[in-house]
Amino acid sequence: MKSLTAQKLIGVRIANEVLMHFRSRRKAGKEISLYEPIGTDREGNEIKLYDIMENEGLDVPEKICLKENIQKLYEKVESELSQREKLVLKMRYGLYNGEEYTQREIARQLGISRSYVSRIEKSAIEKLRPFF
Repeated sequence: MKSLTAQKLIGVRIANEVLMHFRSRRKAGKEISLYEPIGTDREGNEIKLYDIMENEGLDVPEKICLKENIQKLYEKVESELSQREKLVLKMRYGLYNGEEYTQREIARQLGISRSYVSRIEKSAIEKLRPFF
C-alpha cells in the first residue's frame, strides 16, 4: 500500500513540475529560438530553425505601414516642399517611378554645384522628418 501512495506522490510531483514548466514557458510563449535543434538531416547533422528559414520579406502589418508611409511621404512632398526641393528629391531618390541620380549628376543637369544639391536635399529631408 505504501508503494501505491509513493507512486501517487511521485505522480503529483511530476505533474507539478510539468505545470511549473508550462507556466514558465507561457511568459516566453511567443519567443522562438532560431538556434534550437528541431531535428536531424540524413547524415545525422543537427538541423536548427535558423537553417531552414527563408526571409519572406515584410509581414502584413509591416507592408500596410510601409504603404501608408509611402502615401504620406508623397502627400508631404507635394504640400511641404518647394519646387526645387521636390525636383531634387525626385531625381535623387527616384520618386514617382523616376530614375535615381547622384548629387553630381543632378548638379550637372540643373547647372548648380554638387554641394548646393546636397544642401537642398538636406533641407527637404529636414522639412519632412517631423511627419515620420
